[in-house]
Amino acid sequence: MRVEFELPDIGAKAGDKIVVAFWHVEEDEEFVEGNDLMEVSTDNATFNISAPSTGKLVEILVQEGDAVEPGDAIAIIDTEDS
Repeated sequence: MRVEFELPDIGAKAGDKIVVAFWHVEEDEEFVEGNDLMEVSTDNATFNISAPSTGKLVEILVQEGDAVEPGDAIAIIDTEDS
């Protein structure tokens, strides 16, 4: 099932700018639940964003260097959940 994957609340302080630092998975690449999909950074910390389920990365919606906020759609994933 294809779904939008949204940036979860990473516990950043209000006003912190969150920037996509690195994608660990490329489009059309499969991943396993719990594996790191991407890394984001703020002025104070770096956070790894893990896969919510096993599946495949269909489309990356935000590129490295883009600013994002919790709740923003960051990718389209195809999950094994039916």
